Amino acid sequence: MSHQPRKRFGQNFLTDESVISRIIDAIQPRKDQHLVEIGPGKGVLTQFLADRCQQLDLIEIDRDLVVLLEKNYLGTTHVVIHQLDALQLELACLSAAQYDGKLRLIGNLPYNISTPLMFHLFDQAELIADMHVMLQKEVADRLSASPGSKKCGRLSVITQYRCKVCHLFDVAPESFNPRPKVWSSFIKLIPHQQPPVDIESFTLFNTVVTQAFSQRRKTIRNTLSKLMTAEQISSVNIDPGRRAETLSLQEFADLTRLASGH
Repeated sequence: MSHQPRKRFGQNFLTDESVISRIIDAIQPRKDQHLVEIGPGKGVLTQFLADRCQQLDLIEIDRDLVVLLEKNYLGTTHVVIHQLDALQLELACLSAAQYDGKLRLIGNLPYNISTPLMFHLFDQAELIADMHVMLQKEVADRLSASPGSKKCGRLSVITQYRCKVCHLFDVAPESFNPRPKVWSSFIKLIPHQQPPVDIESFTLFNTVVTQAFSQRRKTIRNTLSKLMTAEQISSVNIDPGRRAETLSLQEFADLTRLASGH
C-alpha cells in the first residue's frame, strides 16, 4: 500500500517482518475468537489476524487507510472496518460474536494518544479478555513500575489496579517507517477478574491517586490535604511524610476507604 505517514495521527508503520512474526506468535489468535485491531495502518498485522479468527474489527481514523483496507478486504464478511477515532471506541457496540463474551484487543497505539487511550480502554475492561499493544517504551515502563521507582505514577497505579502487566519484548526504532526517536515495547495486559485490592468507589480511588501525584515533589500530607488530615493518614499506618510514588496499591486502597469515611 502506498501511503504517506501522517504526523498528526502519530503514524509509525511497523515494517520489520521478524517483529511481526513475534507479535503474531505472542497473540496466538484462534478461529473461535473475536479480535479488535486498533490502528491497523497498512494492514501488516491484519493479514495474519484475519486468517486466524472468527471476527476482526479494525479501528482506523485515517480515511485514506480505510479506503485501502476496504479494497483489501472487500467481500471478507468477518472483517469489519470502522473509520473511527480510537478515543471514541465503545466496545459494547461491536458484534456480540465474542470470545467467552469478551474481546481481544491488538494495537500499535499512536504515541501521541497512548495514555488517554489506555485509560479509555481500562474503563471498558469488563469487555476485554486481553490486550496486546505496542507502546513507547517509556510509557510501557511506567505501566509496570513498582512503588519506589521514579517511573511510578498515576498511570502505574491505575493500570495495576485494572490489569496484570506482562512485558513481552522491546522493538528498535528501525523496525518502523518513519523511525520514531525512541524505542518501543510490546506488552500484554490481562484485566483482573477480581480487583487486587478492595475499594468502594473507583471514582474516589482515581481522585485520591490523581491528587496524590498532582505535585510529585510534595508529600501526601500536602497533596491530599483537601481530602484528609495528616492525623487521618497516620491512622491507617501510612506516614504522611511519604511521597505518592512510594505507596503500594493496597495503601492507595486504604487511603480511598479513609476518604470515603469508612
